[in-house]
Amino acid sequence: MEHVHPLNRPSPWRAATLAGALLVAVALAVVGGLMLVNRLERTRPVPGTGRVSKRQPATPLRPRSRVSVLVLNGNGISGAAGTEATKLLAAGYQHAIPTDASQDYATSLVLFRRGWQGEAQRLARDAGIRSVAPLDGRLPSADAEYRVVLILGSN
Repeated sequence: MEHVHPLNRPSPWRAATLAGALLVAVALAVVGGLMLVNRLERTRPVPGTGRVSKRQPATPLRPRSRVSVLVLNGNGISGAAGTEATKLLAAGYQHAIPTDASQDYATSLVLFRRGWQGEAQRLARDAGIRSVAPLDGRLPSADAEYRVVLILGSN
């Protein structure tokens, strides 16, 4: 003969099931929160554009002693590129070659070849320049060895 247990008695397995379900819910919330934070950290707004771009995983920067910089005078002030090149050499850059730009620039900027964005951003911070952009190939082939170019503008 089977006995029926009254429903008003608490069962230990019900409490264990409820505790387990609560634990799983908390774990899922924590993991989901961490994934959301990670995703938000990998995206950041591009200054001045209002767009959001995905940030690439951090790669170690080449030391300044392995970075050669072409310094172009695009502001017409005699000796400006030489003065800036001297500052960069004192900051530890391998080479900083001053020369004149082929045109005048209103804004100073740092240009970089593919794979050198981090070094270009560091150079911009070192030189107090706000604009950093990819190099579009307008340099003569004789200057192809330079991966980072600093152009001094009028500002």
